[in-house]
Amino acid sequence: MKLSVLGAGAWGTALAIAASARCPTLLWARDPAQADALHRERCNARYLPGIALPPALAVTADHAAALRHAEGGLLIVATPMAALRERLAALPAAQPVLWLCKGFEAGSGALGHEIARELQPHAACGVLSGPSFALEVARGQPTALVAASTDAALAEAAVQALHGEQLRIYTSADPVGVEVGGALKNVLAIATGLLDGLAAGAGDAGAAPLPGLNARAALITRGLAEMTRLGVALGAQAETFMGLSGLGDLVLTATGDLSRNRRVGLMLARGLPLAQILRELGHVAEGVYSAPTALQRAAALGVELPISAAVVDVLEGRIDALAAMHRLMTRDARSEAIG
Repeated sequence: MKLSVLGAGAWGTALAIAASARCPTLLWARDPAQADALHRERCNARYLPGIALPPALAVTADHAAALRHAEGGLLIVATPMAALRERLAALPAAQPVLWLCKGFEAGSGALGHEIARELQPHAACGVLSGPSFALEVARGQPTALVAASTDAALAEAAVQALHGEQLRIYTSADPVGVEVGGALKNVLAIATGLLDGLAAGAGDAGAAPLPGLNARAALITRGLAEMTRLGVALGAQAETFMGLSGLGDLVLTATGDLSRNRRVGLMLARGLPLAQILRELGHVAEGVYSAPTALQRAAALGVELPISAAVVDVLEGRIDALAAMHRLMTRDARSEAIG
Protein backbone atom coordinates (compact mmCIF):
# COMPACT_ATOMS: atom_id res chain seq x y z
CA MET A 1 0.00 0.00 0.00
CA LYS A 2 1.24 3.49 -0.88
CA LEU A 3 0.73 6.38 1.53
CA SER A 4 0.91 10.16 1.16
CA VAL A 5 1.10 12.55 4.12
CA LEU A 6 0.02 16.13 3.40
CA GLY A 7 1.82 18.46 5.79
CA ALA A 8 5.46 18.47 6.90
CA GLY A 9 5.11 19.83 10.41
CA ALA A 10 6.21 17.82 13.43
CA TRP A 11 3.32 15.35 13.46
CA GLY A 12 3.12 14.83 9.71
CA THR A 13 6.86 14.25 9.48
CA ALA A 14 6.86 11.88 12.46
CA LEU A 15 4.03 9.77 11.05
CA ALA A 16 5.65 9.70 7.61
CA ILE A 17 8.90 8.47 9.22
CA ALA A 18 7.00 5.67 10.96
CA ALA A 19 4.99 4.75 7.86
CA SER A 20 8.04 4.61 5.59
CA ALA A 21 9.27 1.52 7.45
CA ARG A 22 6.17 -0.37 6.30
CA CYS A 23 5.07 1.06 2.94
CA PRO A 24 6.15 3.48 0.16
CA THR A 25 5.53 6.89 1.75
CA LEU A 26 5.57 10.38 0.25
CA LEU A 27 5.65 13.48 2.49
CA TRP A 28 4.22 16.66 0.96
CA ALA A 29 5.45 20.08 2.14
CA ARG A 30 3.51 23.15 1.05
CA ASP A 31 6.65 25.30 0.84
CA PRO A 32 9.00 24.25 -1.99
CA ALA A 33 11.98 25.62 -0.08
CA GLN A 34 11.10 23.44 2.91
CA ALA A 35 10.62 20.39 0.69
CA ASP A 36 14.02 21.01 -0.89
CA ALA A 37 15.67 21.35 2.52
CA LEU A 38 14.04 18.16 3.77
CA HIS A 39 15.21 16.31 0.68
CA ARG A 40 18.80 17.61 0.85
CA GLU A 41 19.38 17.60 4.59
CA ARG A 42 17.26 14.50 5.39
CA CYS A 43 16.05 16.22 8.54
CA ASN A 44 13.15 18.49 9.51
CA ALA A 45 15.37 20.93 11.38
CA ARG A 46 12.54 23.28 12.36
CA TYR A 47 10.09 20.78 13.81
CA LEU A 48 12.11 17.64 14.62
CA PRO A 49 15.76 18.67 14.94
CA GLY A 50 18.19 15.79 15.21
CA ILE A 51 15.78 13.21 13.75
CA ALA A 52 16.99 11.74 10.46
CA LEU A 53 14.54 11.10 7.65
CA PRO A 54 14.82 7.47 6.48
CA PRO A 55 16.22 6.97 2.97
CA ALA A 56 12.92 5.32 2.00
CA LEU A 57 10.89 8.47 2.78
CA ALA A 58 10.31 10.62 -0.31
CA VAL A 59 9.56 14.35 -0.07
CA THR A 60 7.81 16.64 -2.54
CA ALA A 61 6.18 20.05 -2.88
CA ASP A 62 4.11 18.81 -5.84
CA HIS A 63 0.57 18.45 -4.52
CA ALA A 64 -0.68 16.63 -7.61
CA ALA A 65 2.17 14.12 -7.30
CA ALA A 66 1.26 13.48 -3.67
CA LEU A 67 -2.36 12.77 -4.64
CA ARG A 68 -1.31 10.46 -7.48
CA HIS A 69 0.97 8.55 -5.11
CA ALA A 70 -1.99 7.88 -2.79
CA GLU A 71 -4.28 6.52 -5.53
CA GLY A 72 -5.41 3.11 -4.41
CA GLY A 73 -3.59 3.62 -1.12
CA LEU A 74 -3.99 5.94 1.84
CA LEU A 75 -3.98 9.74 2.12
CA ILE A 76 -3.41 11.45 5.48
CA VAL A 77 -3.83 15.18 6.09
CA ALA A 78 -1.38 16.39 8.74
CA THR A 79 -2.02 20.13 8.76
CA PRO A 80 -3.29 22.30 11.65
CA MET A 81 -7.08 22.46 11.93
CA ALA A 82 -7.11 25.87 10.25
CA ALA A 83 -5.90 24.31 6.98
CA LEU A 84 -8.06 21.16 6.91
CA ARG A 85 -10.83 22.77 4.86
CA GLU A 86 -8.38 23.88 2.18
CA ARG A 87 -6.78 20.45 1.96
CA LEU A 88 -10.09 18.58 1.76
CA ALA A 89 -11.44 20.98 -0.86
CA ALA A 90 -8.43 20.21 -3.08
CA LEU A 91 -8.99 16.44 -3.10
CA PRO A 92 -10.48 14.50 -6.00
CA ALA A 93 -14.08 13.45 -5.46
CA ALA A 94 -14.46 10.34 -3.29
CA GLN A 95 -10.77 10.22 -2.33
CA PRO A 96 -10.48 8.23 0.94
CA VAL A 97 -8.75 10.37 3.57
CA LEU A 98 -7.78 10.45 7.23
CA TRP A 99 -6.66 13.55 9.12
CA LEU A 100 -4.54 14.14 12.21
CA CYS A 101 -5.97 17.57 13.11
CA LYS A 102 -7.35 18.01 16.64
CA GLY A 103 -9.74 20.87 17.28
CA PHE A 104 -12.75 22.87 16.17
CA GLU A 105 -12.55 25.03 13.07
CA ALA A 106 -12.43 28.72 13.97
CA GLY A 107 -15.51 30.58 12.78
CA SER A 108 -17.70 27.64 11.80
CA GLY A 109 -17.01 25.63 14.95
CA ALA A 110 -16.98 22.48 12.81
CA LEU A 111 -15.15 19.28 13.63
CA GLY A 112 -13.21 17.50 10.90
CA HIS A 113 -15.95 15.04 10.00
CA GLU A 114 -18.40 17.93 9.59
CA ILE A 115 -16.05 19.74 7.21
CA ALA A 116 -15.55 16.52 5.25
CA ARG A 117 -19.31 15.89 5.05
CA GLU A 118 -19.72 19.37 3.56
CA LEU A 119 -16.85 19.18 1.05
CA GLN A 120 -16.49 15.46 0.29
CA PRO A 121 -19.90 13.91 1.03
CA HIS A 122 -19.16 10.72 -0.92
CA ALA A 123 -15.63 10.06 0.35
CA ALA A 124 -14.62 7.54 2.97
CA CYS A 125 -13.07 9.68 5.70
CA GLY A 126 -12.00 9.60 9.30
CA VAL A 127 -9.53 10.68 11.94
CA LEU A 128 -6.29 9.23 13.28
CA SER A 129 -5.77 10.34 16.87
CA GLY A 130 -4.62 9.33 20.33
CA PRO A 131 -1.93 10.02 22.93
CA SER A 132 1.10 10.84 20.81
CA PHE A 133 3.92 13.34 20.99
CA ALA A 134 5.44 13.67 17.53
CA LEU A 135 9.01 13.47 18.82
CA GLU A 136 8.44 10.06 20.43
CA VAL A 137 6.77 8.69 17.28
CA ALA A 138 9.68 9.96 15.17
CA ARG A 139 12.14 8.26 17.53
CA GLY A 140 10.27 4.98 17.21
CA GLN A 141 9.15 4.93 20.83
CA PRO A 142 6.07 2.77 21.56
CA THR A 143 2.80 4.58 20.77
CA ALA A 144 -0.84 3.57 20.32
CA LEU A 145 -3.34 5.44 18.13
CA VAL A 146 -6.94 4.96 17.05
CA ALA A 147 -8.21 5.19 13.47
CA ALA A 148 -11.87 6.20 13.62
CA SER A 149 -14.27 6.11 10.69
CA THR A 150 -17.78 4.99 9.89
CA ASP A 151 -16.12 3.26 6.92
CA ALA A 152 -14.57 0.10 8.39
CA ALA A 153 -12.42 -0.49 5.30
CA LEU A 154 -10.71 2.88 5.74
CA ALA A 155 -9.90 2.20 9.38
CA GLU A 156 -8.49 -1.20 8.43
CA ALA A 157 -6.38 0.46 5.71
CA ALA A 158 -4.77 2.59 8.43
CA VAL A 159 -3.98 -0.59 10.36
CA GLN A 160 -2.45 -2.20 7.28
CA ALA A 161 -0.30 0.85 6.51
CA LEU A 162 0.86 1.81 10.00
CA HIS A 163 0.45 -0.98 12.55
CA GLY A 164 3.75 -2.46 13.71
CA GLU A 165 5.90 -3.28 16.72
CA GLN A 166 6.36 0.34 17.82
CA LEU A 167 3.11 1.87 16.54
CA ARG A 168 -0.15 0.12 17.39
CA ILE A 169 -3.31 1.15 15.54
CA TYR A 170 -6.70 0.39 17.06
CA THR A 171 -9.97 1.02 15.19
CA SER A 172 -13.18 2.79 16.14
CA ALA A 173 -16.52 3.43 14.46
CA ASP A 174 -17.01 6.66 16.47
CA PRO A 175 -15.15 9.52 14.73
CA VAL A 176 -17.29 12.08 16.57
CA GLY A 177 -16.09 10.89 19.97
CA VAL A 178 -12.49 10.62 18.83
CA GLU A 179 -12.58 14.16 17.44
CA VAL A 180 -14.21 15.69 20.52
CA GLY A 181 -11.61 13.99 22.71
CA GLY A 182 -8.80 15.33 20.56
CA ALA A 183 -10.21 18.85 20.65
CA LEU A 184 -11.15 19.15 24.33
CA LYS A 185 -8.00 17.54 25.73
CA ASN A 186 -5.98 20.51 24.44
CA VAL A 187 -8.21 22.97 26.28
CA LEU A 188 -8.02 20.88 29.44
CA ALA A 189 -4.22 20.69 29.13
CA ILE A 190 -4.11 24.49 29.28
CA ALA A 191 -6.17 24.30 32.46
CA THR A 192 -3.79 21.77 33.97
CA GLY A 193 -0.84 23.95 33.01
CA LEU A 194 -2.46 26.86 34.82
CA LEU A 195 -2.89 24.71 37.90
CA ASP A 196 0.64 23.31 37.77
CA GLY A 197 1.99 26.83 37.31
CA LEU A 198 0.28 27.90 40.51
CA ALA A 199 1.55 24.78 42.29
CA ALA A 200 5.08 25.75 41.31
CA GLY A 201 4.59 29.11 43.01
CA ALA A 202 3.74 31.17 39.93
CA GLY A 203 1.41 34.11 40.37
CA ASP A 204 0.40 35.86 43.56
CA ALA A 205 -1.21 33.22 45.74
CA GLY A 206 -1.22 35.37 48.85
CA ALA A 207 -1.84 33.40 52.03
CA ALA A 208 -3.97 30.75 50.35
CA PRO A 209 -2.51 27.23 50.10
CA LEU A 210 -1.18 26.47 46.63
CA PRO A 211 -2.81 23.66 44.62
CA GLY A 212 -1.00 20.35 44.40
CA LEU A 213 -1.32 16.86 42.97
CA ASN A 214 -4.76 16.34 44.53
CA ALA A 215 -6.08 19.33 42.62
CA ARG A 216 -4.47 18.17 39.39
CA ALA A 217 -6.12 14.74 39.67
CA ALA A 218 -9.50 16.36 40.33
CA LEU A 219 -9.11 18.72 37.39
CA ILE A 220 -8.21 15.95 34.93
CA THR A 221 -11.03 13.72 36.15
CA ARG A 222 -13.66 16.44 35.97
CA GLY A 223 -12.22 17.49 32.64
CA LEU A 224 -12.89 13.99 31.33
CA ALA A 225 -16.50 14.34 32.50
CA GLU A 226 -16.73 17.69 30.71
CA MET A 227 -15.32 16.17 27.51
CA THR A 228 -17.79 13.29 27.69
CA ARG A 229 -20.80 15.57 28.22
CA LEU A 230 -20.03 17.58 25.11
CA GLY A 231 -19.20 14.52 23.04
CA VAL A 232 -22.42 12.70 23.90
CA ALA A 233 -24.42 15.84 23.09
CA LEU A 234 -22.74 15.91 19.67
CA GLY A 235 -23.62 12.27 19.00
CA ALA A 236 -20.56 10.42 20.31
CA GLN A 237 -20.56 7.20 22.31
CA ALA A 238 -19.71 7.72 25.98
CA GLU A 239 -17.37 4.72 26.09
CA THR A 240 -15.09 6.29 23.46
CA PHE A 241 -13.88 8.75 26.09
CA MET A 242 -12.50 5.90 28.20
CA GLY A 243 -10.15 5.02 25.34
CA LEU A 244 -6.98 6.30 23.70
CA SER A 245 -8.44 9.46 22.20
CA GLY A 246 -10.24 10.45 25.40
CA LEU A 247 -8.63 9.50 28.70
CA GLY A 248 -5.34 8.48 27.07
CA ASP A 249 -4.77 11.70 25.15
CA LEU A 250 -6.03 13.82 28.04
CA VAL A 251 -3.57 12.31 30.53
CA LEU A 252 -0.65 12.66 28.12
CA THR A 253 -1.36 16.23 27.06
CA ALA A 254 -2.28 17.46 30.53
CA THR A 255 0.82 16.07 32.23
CA GLY A 256 3.55 15.58 29.61
CA ASP A 257 6.43 18.01 29.41
CA LEU A 258 6.31 17.96 25.58
CA SER A 259 2.72 19.29 25.59
CA ARG A 260 2.48 22.71 23.92
CA ASN A 261 -0.97 23.35 25.39
CA ARG A 262 0.18 22.57 28.92
CA ARG A 263 3.11 24.93 28.35
CA VAL A 264 0.67 27.70 27.42
CA GLY A 265 -1.04 27.24 30.79
CA LEU A 266 2.25 27.19 32.69
CA MET A 267 3.36 30.45 31.05
CA LEU A 268 -0.01 32.12 31.61
CA ALA A 269 0.27 31.23 35.31
CA ARG A 270 3.58 33.12 35.34
CA GLY A 271 1.72 36.19 34.14
CA LEU A 272 3.09 36.27 30.58
CA PRO A 273 0.80 37.75 27.91
CA LEU A 274 -0.73 35.28 25.48
CA ALA A 275 0.72 36.97 22.38
CA GLN A 276 4.24 36.59 23.78
CA ILE A 277 3.61 32.97 24.73
CA LEU A 278 2.48 32.06 21.22
CA ARG A 279 5.50 33.81 19.69
CA GLU A 280 7.91 31.95 21.93
CA LEU A 281 6.14 28.64 21.43
CA GLY A 282 6.82 28.61 17.70
CA HIS A 283 4.21 25.88 17.13
CA VAL A 284 0.42 25.81 16.97
CA ALA A 285 -1.28 25.23 20.35
CA GLU A 286 -4.73 24.13 19.16
CA GLY A 287 -6.34 24.53 22.60
CA VAL A 288 -6.00 28.31 22.38
CA TYR A 289 -8.23 28.36 19.30
CA SER A 290 -10.52 25.48 20.25
CA ALA A 291 -11.49 26.76 23.71
CA PRO A 292 -13.89 29.58 22.70
CA THR A 293 -15.35 27.51 19.86
CA ALA A 294 -15.99 24.56 22.17
CA LEU A 295 -17.86 26.90 24.51
CA GLN A 296 -19.99 28.21 21.67
CA ARG A 297 -20.97 24.73 20.54
CA ALA A 298 -21.66 23.63 24.12
CA ALA A 299 -23.85 26.66 24.76
CA ALA A 300 -25.91 25.91 21.67
CA LEU A 301 -26.51 22.41 23.04
CA GLY A 302 -27.18 23.50 26.63
CA VAL A 303 -24.02 21.74 27.87
CA GLU A 304 -22.01 23.19 30.76
CA LEU A 305 -18.19 23.32 30.41
CA PRO A 306 -16.95 25.11 33.56
CA ILE A 307 -13.27 24.24 33.13
CA SER A 308 -13.23 25.28 29.49
CA ALA A 309 -15.08 28.50 30.40
CA ALA A 310 -12.42 29.32 33.00
CA VAL A 311 -9.67 28.69 30.42
CA VAL A 312 -11.35 31.05 27.95
CA ASP A 313 -11.60 33.78 30.59
CA VAL A 314 -7.87 33.44 31.34
CA LEU A 315 -6.93 33.40 27.64
CA GLU A 316 -8.99 36.53 27.03
CA GLY A 317 -7.53 38.32 30.04
CA ARG A 318 -10.66 38.59 32.19
CA ILE A 319 -9.24 36.61 35.12
CA ASP A 320 -5.86 35.17 36.14
CA ALA A 321 -4.92 31.58 36.96
CA LEU A 322 -5.58 31.94 40.68
CA ALA A 323 -9.03 33.43 40.12
CA ALA A 324 -9.85 30.62 37.68
CA MET A 325 -8.94 27.97 40.24
CA HIS A 326 -10.90 29.75 42.95
CA ARG A 327 -13.97 29.92 40.71
CA LEU A 328 -13.85 26.21 39.98
CA MET A 329 -13.30 25.22 43.62
CA THR A 330 -16.17 27.35 44.90
CA ARG A 331 -18.84 25.99 42.53
CA ASP A 332 -21.89 24.46 44.17
CA ALA A 333 -21.66 20.80 45.17
CA ARG A 334 -23.28 18.36 42.78
CA SER A 335 -23.44 14.70 41.74
CA GLU A 336 -20.33 13.23 40.09
CA ALA A 337 -22.49 11.79 37.31
CA ILE A 338 -21.56 12.77 33.77
CA GLY A 339 -24.98 14.15 32.87
